[in-house]
Amino acid sequence: MKIFLTGSEGFIGSHLLESLINNGHKVKALIQYNSFGNIGHLKLLSSKYEKKYVKVFGDIRDADFLEKNIKGCDIVINLAALIAIPYSYDAAESYIDTNIKGTFNILKASIKNKVKQVIHTSTSEVYGSAVKIPIDENHRLLGQSPYAASKIAADQICLSFYHSYKTPVTILRPFNTFGPRQSLRAVIPSIIVQCLSDKKKIYLGDLSTTRDFNYIENITHAYLKAIGNKKSIGEVINVGSNYEIKIIELFKLIKKITKSKAILVIDKKRLRPKNSEVMRLNCNSKKAHKILKWKPKFAHRKGFVKALNLTIKWYKENYDTNKINTSYMK
Repeated sequence: MKIFLTGSEGFIGSHLLESLINNGHKVKALIQYNSFGNIGHLKLLSSKYEKKYVKVFGDIRDADFLEKNIKGCDIVINLAALIAIPYSYDAAESYIDTNIKGTFNILKASIKNKVKQVIHTSTSEVYGSAVKIPIDENHRLLGQSPYAASKIAADQICLSFYHSYKTPVTILRPFNTFGPRQSLRAVIPSIIVQCLSDKKKIYLGDLSTTRDFNYIENITHAYLKAIGNKKSIGEVINVGSNYEIKIIELFKLIKKITKSKAILVIDKKRLRPKNSEVMRLNCNSKKAHKILKWKPKFAHRKGFVKALNLTIKWYKENYDTNKINTSYMK
């Protein structure tokens, strides 16, 4: 398949690009245009991938650009989005432009070019704090942040195109993803790097929340299973492990693995506004098992701990933690 991949330079995107190439797909990778020629996480890929995909610089907010560049592609996978929840409180309009209008542009360009399938990326944040556990796809949606609201809107636009124009859309809804290359602002790499840096104090926000963390290989595997899957068209599909862990327990686990002696400090700047924090996420992935024939390779606590060790190993080998400025993570 010839695949147009947006958000290719991001954490999930760079890993998915590798998986797509390894599985024989031809990839045109969209990288958000910048005057520095920065290709984000793609620069961390092995040199063997350098000539195995096509780079294009642009922006999903540009409808004409998308229409031109999607031409000739069989599948569009949309990973492009503004994802930082804290920034969405200060710049909500940017999230509307990118996450909503950008998705709309992708759908229009896909119709124009008669693509066989659009795989759109949602997020577990659209559910808000869980009212029932585990969370299935029929759980109510609640935008507790401008980011979450923008993703709900994008999902609904995708579904509207499926119902109105028969656009072949599949919506994958990953729960919290982690692994090598993830931004140090995300909770798991933030804790890891602070522990490896031998800091006396480690700064975190709300410790009582729980998350269903998923190793990156679990997530990329789901995308591979969705490609060309006709049963997934018109469906929203959760991708998660059905294992949740409290942030305080996560901290203790990473501290133990890294043998850190740091103490924990609650940083008020990391706390979300009142009523905006999502307190609990735990995925019901039965639909993914049924439709995609997908199951997490790293499952339950045993799988999570194994994946966490792999992630810690990567950061230890790829970062000089003594030189990293961790003050910005406060």
